[in-house]
Amino acid sequence: MKLLRRQWLIGILAVLAVAAVAASQLKGINSPQYFTAKTDRGDIRQMVEATGTINAVTTVQVGSQVSGTISRLYVDFNSRVKRGQVIAQIDPALFEGSLLQAKADLANARANVATTKANLQKALATQIQTAADYERAKGLTAQGVMSPQQLDLAKANSDSAVAAVAATDAQVSQAEAQVQQREAAVTVAQTNLDYTTIRAPIDGTVIARNVDVGQTVAASLQAPTLFTIAQDLTKMQVYASTDESDVGAIRANQQVTFKVDAYPKENFSGRVSQVRMNATTVQNVVTYNTIIDFENPEMRLFPGMTAYVTIPVASAADVLRVPNSALRYKPDMKAEEIRALYKKFGLDDAIPPPPVNRAALSNPESGGGTVKQVNHRVAGEQSDAVGLAPTSAPRLDVAVLWKLRPDKTLEPIRIRSGITDHTVTEVAELFNGSLKNDDELVTGAVLTGPKMGPGTTATNRH
Repeated sequence: MKLLRRQWLIGILAVLAVAAVAASQLKGINSPQYFTAKTDRGDIRQMVEATGTINAVTTVQVGSQVSGTISRLYVDFNSRVKRGQVIAQIDPALFEGSLLQAKADLANARANVATTKANLQKALATQIQTAADYERAKGLTAQGVMSPQQLDLAKANSDSAVAAVAATDAQVSQAEAQVQQREAAVTVAQTNLDYTTIRAPIDGTVIARNVDVGQTVAASLQAPTLFTIAQDLTKMQVYASTDESDVGAIRANQQVTFKVDAYPKENFSGRVSQVRMNATTVQNVVTYNTIIDFENPEMRLFPGMTAYVTIPVASAADVLRVPNSALRYKPDMKAEEIRALYKKFGLDDAIPPPPVNRAALSNPESGGGTVKQVNHRVAGEQSDAVGLAPTSAPRLDVAVLWKLRPDKTLEPIRIRSGITDHTVTEVAELFNGSLKNDDELVTGAVLTGPKMGPGTTATNRH
């Protein structure tokens, strides 16, 4: 009998143990484990990040307008040059020969002018003689000494002499025009000869040399680039490619900081000079060049370096901050349960808010640092997640936070978000509930359930 009682007692204890384990599992299902992050107060700086290239303010590509062989180079990479300084020489032999030929043609043309002018004087003398003969013939014919036939011959000789004068005068004009043509040819030949001497167009530094001695350059289609000269490397610019969504926040004269790979531990500063309207589209991504001026007195930064630019566009001091992961969290509940929580904590009405009032946020003594509740509600919140019909278009600056209360229950809090540094976000205005420094906000949750198999979890983390 005692043995039977003992067996019954062991069986009852086993059943109670199984029941206890089952109860603990069911309790785990009803009480999920939450991951939280605390609110705090501090400063926020909103930045625009971009990548750009360092360039000189003025860069000139020096080319050649004539073809030939490079006979001498007077500068090299990093050479400092002055405007008008000779930096290269193309073999001038062919161009010197062309100039000599052009000058010879000019001398020949001038000799032709002298010849035609002498012929003109001869023709004028003949015209005078024939005109006088014609006048005498008219008188003698009137006296009957000469026949009319001789008079006609004298007249024809006179008219022929006049025509010869006109023709010779035209030849003089033609010869003079040929002289001008030959003078132009001499000028062209001289210019081409001068172009064989390559001179620096500006004061600056040679940052690229594309030719060597003995190399032939061909300028038949376009001028080849021999050198690239940067005017002043102590004043440079960064061409930063900024996304089209960021250009609205960038203004001229904004202070900018940037880094380069050559000096990873140093920050360099500059100032925005302009945002150029010429858009660049690559794979449907539209960017604009933001020009940043900066001083480079020690010439430590070189053209072509990659710059990682940070442009501050907004800042807020001593504001209540919430982690961005809390803004993305949504509880794993049914729509009816979320609607019930909204109604319980006063988030079920939708009254349009007045303008933002930051006074209660920036005053740390208002309720010991607590953000006071504003007596209105926000229209058009993202209510599709809880099954509520919006009364207006959704507002992108309105969010719902889920605060973990001391009894491990959730309280929804609706806020208007301010600026963000992509890690924390400013609470610009509070519409429901209370939110103060060091409050616990839910960023994720872990649920344990038998339907998922022993030891498995369902996670909702953001």
